[in-house]
Amino acid sequence: MPTLSEVVTAALPGLHALTEAQASRKPAPDVWSAQEILGHLIDSGVNNHERFVRAGAQDGLELPGYDQNTWVQVSGWQARPWLEVLALWEVYQSHLAHLIAHLPPASLTHNLRIGGGEPVTLGFVTEDYVAHQLHHLAQIRERVGG
Repeated sequence: MPTLSEVVTAALPGLHALTEAQASRKPAPDVWSAQEILGHLIDSGVNNHERFVRAGAQDGLELPGYDQNTWVQVSGWQARPWLEVLALWEVYQSHLAHLIAHLPPASLTHNLRIGGGEPVTLGFVTEDYVAHQLHHLAQIRERVGG
């Protein structure tokens, strides 16, 4: 699996090529635009940032999940200029990539529960975070036809 830094670097040219109209077009009223998808990835980063740091320092944590639809709606991603959303995603993912790369290796075996789910390791959470980025970046490509 690629690193988060590699994912960001690979995605940026295609994301920068999107126009405001392409990024903000909603396929249906209850379906996220590319802009809202990228906003969701920022929201996901915010929630996972806490998980990375806390589980990096302590084993056996129980941390809350989050309602992604509420976060996207309340954050108002659709009302932000596309290039601002893109810039925030790029910088924040870069920071998270740095954080992940500097986690103490032993902490990757720390267990945590998220939103009352089954225990998972911090290593799994970091890998799943990258997979989550890839999944939603593929959705954006599909939404805009590229």
